[in-house]
Amino acid sequence: MTTRRVLTLAIASAGLSAAFGPRPAAARTIGPVSHRRDGSYAGFLHQVRVDALQQGVSASVLDVALALEVPNARVLELDRHQPEFTLTWAQYRSRVISPSREQGAAEAYRDNLPLLTDIWRRYRVDPRVVVGIWGLESNFGTRIGSFNVVDSLATLAYDGRRASFFRAELMNALRILGNGDVAPGSMLGSYAGAMGQPQFMPSSYLRYAVDYRGDGHRNIWTDRADVFASIANYLARCGWTEGVPWGQPVTLTRPISASLVGRQAVRPLASWTEAGVRRQDGARFSQSDVRGALLLPDGAGGDAFMVYSNFNVIRRYNPSDFYALAVGLIGNAAA
Repeated sequence: MTTRRVLTLAIASAGLSAAFGPRPAAARTIGPVSHRRDGSYAGFLHQVRVDALQQGVSASVLDVALALEVPNARVLELDRHQPEFTLTWAQYRSRVISPSREQGAAEAYRDNLPLLTDIWRRYRVDPRVVVGIWGLESNFGTRIGSFNVVDSLATLAYDGRRASFFRAELMNALRILGNGDVAPGSMLGSYAGAMGQPQFMPSSYLRYAVDYRGDGHRNIWTDRADVFASIANYLARCGWTEGVPWGQPVTLTRPISASLVGRQAVRPLASWTEAGVRRQDGARFSQSDVRGALLLPDGAGGDAFMVYSNFNVIRRYNPSDFYALAVGLIGNAAA
């Protein structure tokens, strides 16, 4: 028997919180907060300002962005007390791939088809997958988070569990503000600093965000063209192969050895056919030389999927099999 696969989900995880309701609003003075031993919060912010000035961020931007008094207690509360849910794939699928989300994917694809087609022509990334990621990360643009990103990152850099990581992301966020892409008050995201509709961390924004309209701003908060293009650019630069599907649901005509299951066990479809794997409709695969891997996310007796190279590209966006499967299935519902 294949060991049952489970997914540990923290509500804070980028994009997945959209499946469990809106993110809480930022709160600034809930209870006491602790301070790092090597200096006050004001001293920490002063050093951040010095470093940002040396990197070319203007003083006027920093005056606004770093006008912070105390660490954000709500951010610390969420960081330190992350509720976790251990879900099977079946449970996760029922929560994340709801009929309303599938309908939303179909409507989003239909309503944005001209724009999605234009972006496909440039990046050659399946627009259905772009819609799938958009749906999971921000519920089709309706939930981007209400936390001030600089406030959140400064709090976590000063008093968080991964201070060095968040300090680097804080400096990246200040660079973005210095570039003029967004005003400090409009740089909103999750409590952990994931920004806008694609939920990019600042480092990902600097690498992958796109000014698709050419207006001088990479606006992943309110400009749908920039949002779609940025997601497509992310996948393209992570190795998306044009014309290769992410995967497909399959059926098994007989039990499969556990040694043959998993993303690393890649074999030609002809070999999978010999092992008893069929398309969801029971037919044999139409191509025999394409290479894929078999996933049984809940073990024997549950859903089965054949996944291809672009499945691993989706996992570059979020390194979870459950997430990548959900993106693909929501994309399938789009068109």
